[in-house]
Formats: sequence, structure tokens, C-alpha cells
Amino acid sequence: MSKVKLDKDEKRLLEAYESGEFESVLTPARKKQIQEAASHTFKKDKRINIRISSRDLDAIQKRALVEGIPYQTLVSSILHKYVSGSLHDVTANKRMQSDAAKPRR
Repeated sequence: MSKVKLDKDEKRLLEAYESGEFESVLTPARKKQIQEAASHTFKKDKRINIRISSRDLDAIQKRALVEGIPYQTLVSSILHKYVSGSLHDVTANKRMQSDAAKPRR
């Protein structure tokens, strides 16, 4: 396992953390608020059935294995990221850019 090289500021921060100089400012009320938001975000209350190719399912299962999570969780995460706007279709963006660069007649 390779060690991460830290710059001077990172070393100083790490030393301060390890010596206990940092204190959490998380209040019990804020912690409860964060936990409730997280539980609502990840609440799985609907079931779907979809048909996908064997090849895609195999690829998803392999990726989930690498990530160390169940493949259904990976699929759910991908869908959540897409609908929330944090996952973008790169090929669609490239296609739109190449279409915009083409001369119009």
C-alpha cells in the first residue's frame, strides 16, 4: 500500500487533528436533523422490475463487487444520482457539442 504524500499544510492539519485540537460543533438537534434527512433520502418504499441485457447486468454486478455493495444498491444509487442531476450523460453532451460545431446549411 502506497503512502499519501502530504504537503506542509496538510501535515499541520493532520497533526492538529491527531493531537485533539479539533472539536465537533455538531449539536444533538443538528445530528437528529441530518439523520432524518438521510433516512428520507434513502428510504426505499417502491419496487420496480426492469429488463436489461445480460451483458449490462453482468457489468453492473462486477462494478458493484468492486465497490463492495449489492448490485441493486448500485442501480438505485445510479438512478438517484441521475434524477437529482449529479450524474450526467457524457455521450449525450458530446453529441450535442459535436452537433453545435457542425456548419449549418
